[in-house]
Amino acid sequence: MKLFDLARERALIHSTAATLGWDQETHLPDAAHPYRAAQLSWLTAKAHLLSTSDEWKAALEEGEAADKGGDVTLTANLREMRRQFDRSTKLPVELVARESEATSLGKHAWASARENSDFAAFAPHLETLLAIAREKAELWGYESEPYDALLDTYERGSTAAKISALFDTLRPQLINIGNLAVANSEARNARLPAGPYPIEAQKRFNAVVAKSLSFEFNAGRIDTTTHPFCTTLGPRDIRLTTRYDTEDFTSSLFGVMHEAGHGLYEQGLPQDDFGLPSGDAVSLGIHESQSRLWENHVGRSQAFWERWFPFAVECFPQLGSLTIDDFLAAIRRAEKSYIRVEADEATYDLHILLRFDLERRMMNGELAVKDIPAAWNESFEKSFGITPPDDRHGCLQDIHWSMGGLGYFSTYTLGNINAAQLFATASADPTVAAGLAKAEYKPLLAWLRTNIHAHGGTYDPAVLIEKATGAPPSPDAHLSHLFARYCASAI
Repeated sequence: MKLFDLARERALIHSTAATLGWDQETHLPDAAHPYRAAQLSWLTAKAHLLSTSDEWKAALEEGEAADKGGDVTLTANLREMRRQFDRSTKLPVELVARESEATSLGKHAWASARENSDFAAFAPHLETLLAIAREKAELWGYESEPYDALLDTYERGSTAAKISALFDTLRPQLINIGNLAVANSEARNARLPAGPYPIEAQKRFNAVVAKSLSFEFNAGRIDTTTHPFCTTLGPRDIRLTTRYDTEDFTSSLFGVMHEAGHGLYEQGLPQDDFGLPSGDAVSLGIHESQSRLWENHVGRSQAFWERWFPFAVECFPQLGSLTIDDFLAAIRRAEKSYIRVEADEATYDLHILLRFDLERRMMNGELAVKDIPAAWNESFEKSFGITPPDDRHGCLQDIHWSMGGLGYFSTYTLGNINAAQLFATASADPTVAAGLAKAEYKPLLAWLRTNIHAHGGTYDPAVLIEKATGAPPSPDAHLSHLFARYCASAI
């Protein structure tokens, strides 16, 4: 089909840009950033021009006219490509190119501002990116508020009102769980032994664990960056990144397990459909369900560490002073922390609720960029009872705004909700359960491959979850999991 040929050509452009973007975050010399921004802007514009061209429109209409509805995947591809085309044609190529350049420069400025805890240095870039986000929202259109248009980019079918209602219901329960979990952890006071945990030993441990989850290193690799991420450079080229803390090896380990979850999803998508909706992840809420499932439901489980604790002691001898129960208590320690990516499960979602509220206010014009640090600290104190000591530990900690990712954060909590529901359903399968008991994860991965990965973007996120689990998305499994792991001993 002509349309699919054009889509694969666009995928070549996008994957080339992704390669340059990965290099920008991992190896690019400091002085090269301005030209890299121009390269990425040019490629992004070319992809946009192709996917909004008269040739693309004609091919799309031809495909739609020929579709008889007998092929579910074909019909879904045409439906989603129509949706994408209608959204894309509302954005002028000048805006798309401008946004690409702004995000390239913004990410570089953010990394420096974060290092120096200097929000004022990043603020002009955020002003630019926020203005672009508002411009896009107005061009796309929305029913209730500008934030809806951004959400639809990451989690189709969601609205700010729906997510706000969900979060309002979750907030008091999450605060209660968080307080109980912190009290339990303070009573036990289990901690990892002091470092150093050598980086080379961490790299060895992380690679062995990622391989045990079935991440394919002949089709991927792990590198170092400021903010961990996973990116797809091609159907057989998945890049993971992490960062290292010589005082805490679990920071990089759980980061790798999180990103490996993303990578396993990407490696499990239909390779022959690369560039088509059926070969792409359906949403970030589903993507995050995969990363959080492997990081938390697997990575913090007792069975996992019964297998891997001896190897951890081999790599980090100071762990030999702990029993496995003490070690589990240490890695499940709940405390009110400033950094989202290092937060425990019991308090993590409160970080997301805070960001969602701030982003919504930013988009609605209720919160000026210059006031973000103060608003962040005020909201953080209300949720956690502590105030960040500086902007590095506050509003500058995440890369998302610098990469134009406004509207993104809520998908982390949606991912947690989806992860718990998927894991509970998968665990009820006898083959999966037997594997989990022995820390052998091929049966779990096979279940995810069949029920999630193989479908790509064929179904809407909520439909996909219901098909996989037999029930619509619900926070019940997530709340039950948190309570059982972190709070049950308080009762």
